[in-house]
Amino acid sequence: MGKAVRDDLHGLEISQKELQQLTNLPVKYQLVLITNPLKEFSKQLIYKMKGSEGATVVFISFSIFVFSYLIFDIIIKLFANWLTMPSWILLLIVCFAGSATIQIIFYLLWRNIRKILKENMTNSLEILLEDVDRYNAVIKAIDINDQIEAAGNPEVSIQKREKVIAALQLTRADLVRALKTERILRENQNFIISNTELFANNLATLTTMQVTEKATEHGKLLNEALQIALDVQYEMKRLQSPG
Repeated sequence: MGKAVRDDLHGLEISQKELQQLTNLPVKYQLVLITNPLKEFSKQLIYKMKGSEGATVVFISFSIFVFSYLIFDIIIKLFANWLTMPSWILLLIVCFAGSATIQIIFYLLWRNIRKILKENMTNSLEILLEDVDRYNAVIKAIDINDQIEAAGNPEVSIQKREKVIAALQLTRADLVRALKTERILRENQNFIISNTELFANNLATLTTMQVTEKATEHGKLLNEALQIALDVQYEMKRLQSPG
């Protein structure tokens, strides 16, 4: 979400870390590409170079590079003086080979994680993860709308914002409960659910809010929140059904 996210949106998004804790599975795990942190580092470096301390940044960066090269050159001369290839070429080869090795390790780790996830993925969990994506998308849309409003467009302000946030809070609670329930059933196939509080939901409240809000922008958001909640409720009922 945006840097200037409003206080009422804080804590609403269901993060990847929270999803992993709720499901006890490496969901939403992405393959790490070593080029990504390098790109980010380059962007930060260029940004700082354009600033008031640009000369200092350039000097420090150049000094680090030269120092690293000198250390590498000394190591080569001490332990591999039989190599005739220029040390700078060797440094490039070592950097390339090291990067390739690290990337292969990341790939093997990612493939293993994907295998674990595939073996434990249930149809219910897949549906719930899709609902989480939709729920987070609603929050992202609100955040972007807030940024547009803050940029000087008051006409896009969401009316009755408190009801929208309340609806999302209720939906979040249902999603969390459903994910907890799915995990219990997945990890305990023959477990008979006796904790009725896990299945408590707030659909009646959501429905009451939604009835008179259909034509407005915040009504659309409430409809989206309600639809997600209905999907969650359906999944929870299906989870409780034996077989």
